[in-house]
Parts: sequence; C-alpha cells; structure tokens
Amino acid sequence: MVQTLKLVFSNHKYLVIAVIISIGLFVPLSIVSEYIFLKPYLVMDVPSDRILGFSLIVAVSVLSGIVITMNVYRIKILGNQARKMGGGLFGSIVGASAGACSCGPIGFAIISTFGTIGGIATAFLSNYEIPLRLGALAILGYTYYTTTKSLSFECKIKS
Repeated sequence: MVQTLKLVFSNHKYLVIAVIISIGLFVPLSIVSEYIFLKPYLVMDVPSDRILGFSLIVAVSVLSGIVITMNVYRIKILGNQARKMGGGLFGSIVGASAGACSCGPIGFAIISTFGTIGGIATAFLSNYEIPLRLGALAILGYTYYTTTKSLSFECKIKS
C-alpha cells in the first residue's frame, strides 16, 4: 500500500490536488460544524467536549483527498478503459458526502423549511453525527483499500 501511495504522490501535481481537496472539504465542514467562525473576525475554536467530532472531520477530509486523488490518477492511467473503474470514485464521493452531515445553524435553517420531515432529519443528524462520520471513514477506508489493490494490479506494483 505504501508503494502505491509513493507511485501516485511522486508526481507533485497529485499531491497538490490532494491538499486542495482536503482543505476544500475541511473548511466548509468546519464552518458548518461551528469550529471556524467568520464573524466578527476569523476564529477557530474546538471545545474540549467536541474534539472527537473535529478529529473525524479532519480524518474524513484527509482521507477524501487521498482517495479522490488516487482515483483521478487511476482514471488518467486507464485512459479509454475508464469503464473498468468500478465503484472507486463512487465510494469516495459517498464517503465524503456522508462525512458532511453536520447540522450547524445553516443546516437547521435549510432542513427546517421541510416541516416535520425536516425536524426528524435534523434530530437524526444531530443525534447520529459521530456514527455517520465513522461510517463515512469506513466507506472511505474500504474505497482506499480497493483503489490501492486495483492500482497495484493495473500498474504491476510488487508488494
């Protein structure tokens, strides 16, 4: 698995893509989850009782950046044979979106417009935020594993 990471990230272009994706997920998730505040000035605050949630946001963001970048590399390597992709890219998108299940004030405002169903969804997302993020990490972990195995097979990496 380490050799596959070296193969993909030996090209600095893919490292930059991974960092951009990770930051692009981390910042909005942190704002929605109320870890980063923009008004009256830029402040980041992680209360001691919410360290686990913050850590899961960081993990989902970083793992999403790695997995999506590896799948971009796979698409580029396969070229016209991109139909062989399987569910690698789909799994990374599902995992990243499952990690985005925060309900800050924006989420409450949007979901509450749907009435009773919105209230039920808000309660569900608030109560099960940590398990949903853990599920997202599991999906991303499985996608990382399958992507690594397929890259090892397609690129003939000896382990």
